[in-house]
Amino acid sequence: MFAPKLVPGDEIRVIAPATSMIILKEAQVDLAVERLTKLGFNVTFGKNADAHDEFFSSSIAERIEDLHDAFADPNVKGILAALGGYNSNQLLKYIDFDLIAANPKVFCGFSDITALQLAIYQKTGLVTYSGPHFSSFGVKHGLEYTMESFLEAVTNDAPYEIVPSKTWSDDAWYLDQENRTFHEQSGYLILQEGEAVGRLIGGNLCTMNLLQGTEFMPSLEDSILFIEDDEESHSRSFDRDLQSLLHLPEVNSIKALLIGRFQKNSNITEEALRKIITSKEELRNIPIIANVNFGHVQPFATLPIGATATVKAVDGETEIFIEQKE
Repeated sequence: MFAPKLVPGDEIRVIAPATSMIILKEAQVDLAVERLTKLGFNVTFGKNADAHDEFFSSSIAERIEDLHDAFADPNVKGILAALGGYNSNQLLKYIDFDLIAANPKVFCGFSDITALQLAIYQKTGLVTYSGPHFSSFGVKHGLEYTMESFLEAVTNDAPYEIVPSKTWSDDAWYLDQENRTFHEQSGYLILQEGEAVGRLIGGNLCTMNLLQGTEFMPSLEDSILFIEDDEESHSRSFDRDLQSLLHLPEVNSIKALLIGRFQKNSNITEEALRKIITSKEELRNIPIIANVNFGHVQPFATLPIGATATVKAVDGETEIFIEQKE
């Protein structure tokens, strides 16, 4: 189930289902609002978006109230998570999934928000979007690729491609907007060649694993699995988390694997990644592409969870096409 696409004049509600908006710099918030307003959207905020406690989050009741209000409000057409965090999965058993199913809307974010997105897809069939947070629109330099992919995903029904960006950056831009380093990128990293078609299922790997064994975990059957992790990950933790996912019973029907580019602090080298993937019997004979533009390194694409994708890694060339039809 796809939500209606966004059009100019639509209201986008910003909520904070994990970390409170209170930690964002005022200039970053202002720039994000300015960017979205220039796209023609009307930006509003959940009434508890700035609420915070000693964990830089807010109560379950406050976060659930904002989530439900955003889906219930007929004027709201799109919902952006303010930023990620650690505790979105606290909300899952309190969510009114019938309310969401009856009011399908564009819901976008990444990282810890993966828990909500996969649960909503599993419970309602609503396609959710692994893509920019509201705070992501506060990036001063190098936002063009992220913005273009977001608009392709949420404002258009046409198929689109996840092409490699020309450059990428791993700077702490939220601390210093001007001290940025952009590295050239010529293409993605092919770990195994092949072609496949399947449903996009994925997001942040360690957050996905929080859902294993619960009613909120979607099936990986016939999936194009896409995974990424942040700088707290390293070779051994990534290997362990990936292996945990590969113990699921439907893993043998995974059609392809896409891996987002790792942050530098992960210290996951190409050599280490190749060794990890080679050790996985479960992943034999499927296309695997790494350094794809999604996750915690900028810029990044928007991937619709539950949509159909075609993946090709043939003769050193890659194609990742996204369909946007039910």
